[in-house]
Amino acid sequence: MIRTQIQLPDELYQRAKAFAAQRELSLAEVTRRGLELFLDRFPSTEPARGTWTLPRVDAGGIMVPLESLRTITADHESNRSLADR
Repeated sequence: MIRTQIQLPDELYQRAKAFAAQRELSLAEVTRRGLELFLDRFPSTEPARGTWTLPRVDAGGIMVPLESLRTITADHESNRSLADR
């Protein structure tokens, strides 16, 4: 088990101590149970570390093969150089 320190507002500390005393539990046990409840209630939606994947970008649904894009760009550049004359 890991030992740690936390800072609590005075009022929260007093409420937690009273809660623990009423149920004959330690403050540490109340804290552990509270964290377990919180983490079960709000599970992580992020993938675990090490399972990172490349983000997908929505490009608006226009799909142009790379080779076609090169051709379009080259044609545009050649037309542009003719217009500059």
